[in-house]
Amino acid sequence: MVTILFIGDVVGQASLQTLVKTLPSLYEQFAPHGVIVNGENIVDGKGLSEREATMLFQAGVHVITTGNHIWENWKARPLLSSNPLVLRPQNYPAENPGSGVATTTITQGYRMSVIQLQGRTYMQALECPFRTLDAVIERIAAETPIIIVDFHAEATGEKVAMGYYADGRVSAILGTHTHIQTADAHILPCGTAYITDVGMTGPVVSVIGMKIDVALKRFLLQTAHKYELGEGFTRISGVVVKIDESTGKALAIEPFMLPEIKATIS
Repeated sequence: MVTILFIGDVVGQASLQTLVKTLPSLYEQFAPHGVIVNGENIVDGKGLSEREATMLFQAGVHVITTGNHIWENWKARPLLSSNPLVLRPQNYPAENPGSGVATTTITQGYRMSVIQLQGRTYMQALECPFRTLDAVIERIAAETPIIIVDFHAEATGEKVAMGYYADGRVSAILGTHTHIQTADAHILPCGTAYITDVGMTGPVVSVIGMKIDVALKRFLLQTAHKYELGEGFTRISGVVVKIDESTGKALAIEPFMLPEIKATIS
């Protein structure tokens, strides 16, 4: 059995520091063979650079995924070009730097493939993520049965549809982007682990990572206000997926938040 740890969208440098310090205890608690982190919001909420990626890799992360905000930080572009383990959504035009697919060796010699896709509902008009998935699976299925998909999307319906579309062909469809962990982690009928959103690794007292007063001005005044990151202590959100190494079928999916929400909101 292979255990994969996936950490949801890391928001800001302080959250990155917290995650790096906490990863040794996460390794001890969950004993993962492979670790994946979504890092699209690390640098001021938008993108990451080689510095942050190096910190994550040195802390034991195997693959870093991102999303639509990766393009808003130009320092990310050389990183995408130079490091195949830092992904961007595969269904962006091919002329952009980087790739949305990586296969790498993890603990105990297992091989893990990670696919990054982006949804289109309420987002950019990209290539179809469903057909993109078909093409990628056809190309990599012979390399390993352990295939994890980070589906970075806005609409819950699109995420659920992707889960059923991919069911039985990948080990897990893990939703990112909306920053709120959903309560629907389960195994789909044909053996794919699914959750609509893994959640955010970021400041607890915030509006999905943003300072509360800034978010309120945007909603109340309906005009642009400078994006500012929330402050204060970080909650780490993620899931642990257990997979049959011979078939690639998921055996279990367990979401977690550390510290737990009930202990910190009051």
